[in-house]
Amino acid sequence: MKFDELKKSILKCRECEEKFGFKPNPVVHGKAKTKIFQISQAPSKNVHMTGKPFTDASGKKLVEQWYGISYDKFYNEDNFYITALAHCFPGKTKSGGDRLPPSVCTKKGLIKEMDVVEKELYIVIGSRAAKFLFPNVDFKELVMNTYKLGDIDVIVLTHPSPLNIKWFKDNPEFYDYRLEEIRQRVKATII
Repeated sequence: MKFDELKKSILKCRECEEKFGFKPNPVVHGKAKTKIFQISQAPSKNVHMTGKPFTDASGKKLVEQWYGISYDKFYNEDNFYITALAHCFPGKTKSGGDRLPPSVCTKKGLIKEMDVVEKELYIVIGSRAAKFLFPNVDFKELVMNTYKLGDIDVIVLTHPSPLNIKWFKDNPEFYDYRLEEIRQRVKATII
């Protein structure tokens, strides 16, 4: 499948409408050739409503603090292709946690996107996305080291959500040295 056909197919998808009880609004940002292919779990409710990725507190932390770049650079499609395991907000469970992204979305979208988009670097955000790509590797090991998918480097980040405070407290080396390595790699890749 060609890129333009795939992107149109993702944006038109309504497969989960009956399952989750809200109008699907698939979110994907980018074009067929980019520098960084960024994969996360799924859009937040705010992103689902706006249709623009990372327009929430997590996005502010990711772009401004972690990457240390402007929003113009982040949303520049030559720099970033932004996608996820699921392209729509999957909703919440009865206990208030995020629902798992539907696997149909990953099969119909992400796997094909990874095939057709030319990229120089992967950035994977969150343990669910990391475990999908690296099911047998410890999450902390993934975050603290650079891995490969084929011949392309993969940087894994914990989710920048304010709910991950405990992970950061338990892993101070992320802020002590790893984050600066990641920031420098992002800047070197997009400039």
